[in-house]
Amino acid sequence: MEEKLSIKKRTFRNRYFFLLDFLCSFIAYFVSYGMAEHFSTADKFMFSHLFQVVGTGILFCLILYYSRIYFIMWMYSGTKDYIRLIFCCITASMLSLILHLAFYHGSVLKISILAVILISVWVVGSRMSLRAWHRIDRDRNLLSEEYPKKRLLIVGAGESAAMVLRDMEWNGKLNYDVVGFVDDDPEKRHARVHGFDVLGDRDSIPRICRLSKVQEILIAIPSASAADRKEIIEICNETNCKVKILPSIGQMLDHSLETVGKARDVQIEDLLAREPIQLENEEISEYIYNQVVIVTGGGGSIGSELCRQIMKFSPKKLVVLDIYENNAYELQMELNQTYPNNNIDIIIASVRDMQRLEVIFAEYRPNIVFHAAAHKHVPLMEYSPGEAIKNNVFGTLNVAKCADKFGVRRFVLISTDKAVNPTNIMGATKRICEMLVQCMQQSSDTQFVMVRFGNVLGSNGSVIPLFKKQIQAGGPVTVTDKRITRFFMTIPEAAQLVLQAAAYAKGGEIFVLDMGEPVRIYDLAKNLIKLSGYQPEVDIKIEFCGLRPGEKLYEELLMDEEGLTNTNHQKIFIGKPFDIDSNQLNTMLNELEKASESDDPEYIKDVVGKFVPTYVRNSN
Repeated sequence: MEEKLSIKKRTFRNRYFFLLDFLCSFIAYFVSYGMAEHFSTADKFMFSHLFQVVGTGILFCLILYYSRIYFIMWMYSGTKDYIRLIFCCITASMLSLILHLAFYHGSVLKISILAVILISVWVVGSRMSLRAWHRIDRDRNLLSEEYPKKRLLIVGAGESAAMVLRDMEWNGKLNYDVVGFVDDDPEKRHARVHGFDVLGDRDSIPRICRLSKVQEILIAIPSASAADRKEIIEICNETNCKVKILPSIGQMLDHSLETVGKARDVQIEDLLAREPIQLENEEISEYIYNQVVIVTGGGGSIGSELCRQIMKFSPKKLVVLDIYENNAYELQMELNQTYPNNNIDIIIASVRDMQRLEVIFAEYRPNIVFHAAAHKHVPLMEYSPGEAIKNNVFGTLNVAKCADKFGVRRFVLISTDKAVNPTNIMGATKRICEMLVQCMQQSSDTQFVMVRFGNVLGSNGSVIPLFKKQIQAGGPVTVTDKRITRFFMTIPEAAQLVLQAAAYAKGGEIFVLDMGEPVRIYDLAKNLIKLSGYQPEVDIKIEFCGLRPGEKLYEELLMDEEGLTNTNHQKIFIGKPFDIDSNQLNTMLNELEKASESDDPEYIKDVVGKFVPTYVRNSN
């Protein structure tokens, strides 16, 4: 209905200009004859040269129509639109004069030349008047109390900044008073660019904001590297200004981004200084294209992003398996909208249910399995270790057995850095998962591999959503310890590297992802408070609550005895697998199964410690 209404409005606008332009041809000839001869006899000229007058008007209107001039919204027009309009007017004028010479052999040529000039002036002037009227009306709105002005400093004085200024010029709700630019280019220093002064470089931002009373800062350098972007944001955070940023080039090229080219709030991911992942798409496509893929825990943070990334490589069928129907439903709606012609099935099931899994595997006969289903919340699992064993250990065992039984070509376990020298039951159970998957590799044709990485920003249960809720509530923001550090990467980055690592699989490998430098959680909390427009310890307090059960000050990605070798990808490494005795593993699983039914958490942890020598229980 709205689309039909829009078409009607456009048709009315086109007809309105068409009729006005045609009427202008009569007025132009009348005025031209009156100026050249006499206005009292202009009506006789119009009657005797009616064909010429009507023909000129029709010629102008047809050329403008077929050049799509009538489809331009002139209140938002730009220089290119006017160049195109002027070119059409020149073309129409030349053709009109050629036809005049052909039919009238030079008579009243002076009047015809003057007429086509007047018509051209009208055509261009009417559009410019509409544009000017719109600007006056917009400026009047800007002066109203409804849109109070904000003082804005723009970082970067390139083409992206020009795009932003044009958007501000025509969008009345973007009511900013631009203070000027900062730019690191020495040639632009103290110059005037896009009508505003370049006031200094990035190091001048705090001084400029203080002296010019800047309220907001816009970082308009989409091509900046992650490291440069991080440095600029940190400088901006020294001010009390709200900071916005234009998306990077990679985000602009990502069609899933709804607000392409629009400024967004700075996110904590911008402070990680992680460069975009370069994938070997051909290798990934080779093992995913036209294959049946199952993702367990597909509705979770990592699982859902894996599904999004997998769909880019056109699998024959994607099966999303999850026990939580709400997340699975939301992912189904998203994927069906993005990939309406692809085969996606959502299955509600638990990895604990072996019989149900066998039915699913028998029906779909998957080629690839990404196993992301797990209990991952560290403190909660400390109080419910039996559930961690049932879901993480035996759920993984069930899926792995189905993969072996039904001839899955490749099985990928999503592991964690908490499996390295674990101090909590969650990490210990994930370490057991790695052990049993490596053991399965010894007697199976399926390629069993593991991918190990740290925390992902914004995932369910991570610190970022918690900090955001605490900030929205006015604080305090709770940090366990001022010294505590964690490795972080973004959810898309983790999913992409998992797919890339799986392409290198030969069986039995522990792939370790380069997580970059560890991040201090205290710094993360401070930056998030600043990005929310508040001052740490002034507007929002930070409190230290002590390490929770199972937590340690820092995480490790690689056990000492595993070693490390490179792959073709600079952010993916391989930990050397070690031999695991299958008889010992079966004994361990039998004891763990009995222990998981116990109501004694301490007894369960003792049993886990018996089979995971690197597990050191944390009294916190």
